[in-house]
Amino acid sequence: MEQPLFVSLISLSIGALVTFLMLSRVFRRQTQELKEEIFQTRTERTHHEAKSRESQIRVAELEATLQQERQQFTEKLTLLEQAKAELSNSFQALSAQALERNNRTFLDLAKSTFERLQENAKGDLKEKQQAINELLTPIKASLSNVDQKLELLEKTRISTFEVLRHQIHELAVTQKDLRLETANLVKALKTPHIRGRWGEMQLRRVVEMSGMSAHCDFVEQNTIIADETRFRPDMIINLPGGKKIVIDAKAPLAAYLASLEANDESQRQSYLKDHARQVRAHIQDLSQRSYWDQFKQSETPEFVILFLPGETFFSAALEQDPNLIEVGVEKKVMLATPSTLIALLHAIAYGWRQEALAENAREISQEGRDLYKRLSDMGSHFARLGQTINGTVKAYNNTVASLESRVLPSARRLKSLEVANSLEEIPVLPQLESVTREVQAVELKKNGQVENIVQRPHLVISGEKIKREPIK
Repeated sequence: MEQPLFVSLISLSIGALVTFLMLSRVFRRQTQELKEEIFQTRTERTHHEAKSRESQIRVAELEATLQQERQQFTEKLTLLEQAKAELSNSFQALSAQALERNNRTFLDLAKSTFERLQENAKGDLKEKQQAINELLTPIKASLSNVDQKLELLEKTRISTFEVLRHQIHELAVTQKDLRLETANLVKALKTPHIRGRWGEMQLRRVVEMSGMSAHCDFVEQNTIIADETRFRPDMIINLPGGKKIVIDAKAPLAAYLASLEANDESQRQSYLKDHARQVRAHIQDLSQRSYWDQFKQSETPEFVILFLPGETFFSAALEQDPNLIEVGVEKKVMLATPSTLIALLHAIAYGWRQEALAENAREISQEGRDLYKRLSDMGSHFARLGQTINGTVKAYNNTVASLESRVLPSARRLKSLEVANSLEEIPVLPQLESVTREVQAVELKKNGQVENIVQRPHLVISGEKIKREPIK
């Protein structure tokens, strides 16, 4: 509060100083005017004194003759002195009045200036107070919003903590149930029949996830008889072009499942090594079966896929036997997990889609050839239609010519004989000079139909490539 008052006092002092300087300038200007008036009066007085001296000289010279005028001169001199005294008194009174008037004007101006400055200071103080209030109002609102948000955040935290505590409890219960279900699953997978069915279910699920329909793209549990020996692959995937890929899902899992129940690390490592040996032995067994030899040489590639129903089965075996992949490639047995098999099946599905596109392209090519032939036939029909129209125009023109040369002259003679005065004039029939436009396109001409169709290029689909070749 003291700072605004101090600023106001400084402002008032500056205003008073400015006012004083302005009034001093006015006062100096008035004083200068008075000095000029005094100087003029003195000049007049000097002029009068000069005249007086001149008169005295003249009186001295004419003293003898102007003695009678001395008295008059003395009176004039007396009057002049009185005028001088009166002028001096008048000047003093005028100076005092001007000074008093200037002082009064200065005081009035200073008073009005001080009052105006005081009012301005009060207005500035109110404006500053209002500006401060405007600045503080958003801060108060923001603090209020922060308090509300903190309160809401605290409520949200409490509710979230309760939900989290409930979810943790449910997670613990679920973990317990999952542990029991896992134990039951391990016990169930120890049975070879159930383990085989589980592998087949995983295989079917992978195929469904890949978008390969069970009714058109693969066949399950197909039995192949060759040289009085039965071969039963778990799945045969049909490829575009009549190709086939054999998948076996009877992967050995007993040793790996036993490792999950091992009590110490050494026993677990022993079971995992057995698991790797069993996988290698199964690869050798599949290689000896030679599934690819049971089909025509052009129907299947020379390899079979061994499907491991889990990534952990493959990684555990590969950790114990890093050469499993090389052994599989050498024995023409490719190891596949759900993720790699999904990628392979996606590629096969893409091949089926490309095969469908190629078939559609072949149908489109055939439809194009049929459409081209129909357009050629329609061109010949258009040509015959043009000839018919031209014949009609020619017959029309002949009829008009006959009408004008033979019928109309007789009708006009009847009119001249006043037989048909009340009837309208016979209209003049124009002659048609237009003819139909001849078909210019070679494809639409009848003579060039067969030759053009033979030379017309068309689409030939070969696998995934589409090229243009002339029809043979």
